[in-house]
Amino acid sequence: MPHHLKIDYVSDVACPWCIIGLRGLEEALKRTAGTVDADIHFQPFELNPDMPPEGQNIVEHIAQKYGSTPEQSAATRDMIRSRAAGVGFAYNVSENNRIYNTFDAHRLLHWAKASGRQRDLKLALFTAYFTDGKNVSDPEVLLAAVAEAGLDPDEARDVLASGRYADEVREAERLWLSRGIRSVPGIVVNEKWLISGGQPPEAFEQALRSIATELDKAAS
Repeated sequence: MPHHLKIDYVSDVACPWCIIGLRGLEEALKRTAGTVDADIHFQPFELNPDMPPEGQNIVEHIAQKYGSTPEQSAATRDMIRSRAAGVGFAYNVSENNRIYNTFDAHRLLHWAKASGRQRDLKLALFTAYFTDGKNVSDPEVLLAAVAEAGLDPDEARDVLASGRYADEVREAERLWLSRGIRSVPGIVVNEKWLISGGQPPEAFEQALRSIATELDKAAS
């Protein structure tokens, strides 16, 4: 029998390494089928919680946050584009894209959990933001992603308008910060093991097999 793992995937839809890491993790889980299986729970993290509604140009934002020059930003985008393509994801971000606030996206992801379509919505949001260059703080963009994920846009519209799940998302964000997650993606396995970053499938596979070995030893 494979070891059943609970995986908390702490991430933001404005983080390109989070979709790269998710694709890598899912490929690793395919490779380790029979050794481990897993339930993935998406947990909220905001890279830019104070971002205003209009957002900010990506090159300007990266310069302010990390001190990167436009040339360094372009090189990083090229590297991310290549890594994303390697896991089958189209990253179309250019110097004209903007960074946006993602709090409402996280509220909808919390709402989607009960329906079992959280992953579908997460992927739709990643695609809207990184592939299509859309504003994921715009309610209409969010509702389009909801429909893409097979969820009810009318119910989602009510969630957005009512402010529902704001407290739950804030509480979850504080929890993962208190557990030491300061960058994303943070992949927490069985609330014990941490795998950090948008790793390639091989790295995730090695980590999962190592965890399975530890679980075997503990059971013997």
